Amino acid sequence: MLDVMEIMKRIPHRYPFLLVDRVLEMDKEAQKIRGLKNVTVNEEFFNGHFPGHPIMPGVLIVEGMAQCLGVLVLDDTEGKVPYFAAIENVKFKAPVRPGDQLIYEVQVDKLRRNIVKATGVAKVDDKVVTEASFTFTIMEK
Repeated sequence: MLDVMEIMKRIPHRYPFLLVDRVLEMDKEAQKIRGLKNVTVNEEFFNGHFPGHPIMPGVLIVEGMAQCLGVLVLDDTEGKVPYFAAIENVKFKAPVRPGDQLIYEVQVDKLRRNIVKATGVAKVDDKVVTEASFTFTIMEK
């Protein structure tokens, strides 16, 4: 298990854009990771998405899955930045609201030099709320 301080050593994201609070499980050999995001009403994006009916933007849920993947494949951020190259097969199945606890589950499908392809799901109360396939490139700063 990794706390937020360990997560920040591995990926370059910081408040207000760090979307992983804790890593629950990480298996480098199987290339799988489970992470957690506590969604609070104090999140900056709730100010505009949507007033009186706050829901977490779907793109940020996909970003959270990708950040989990970054924790798995990057040992540190020294000189490296992960960039999205593709996002595919995204499905949003239910809204995520303040008070929810998102669980990200991500699996590497292919890792070749600096290209990472993966699939992931995000769950609330054991129900899939988002699923996606994505690719990112690890670039030098």
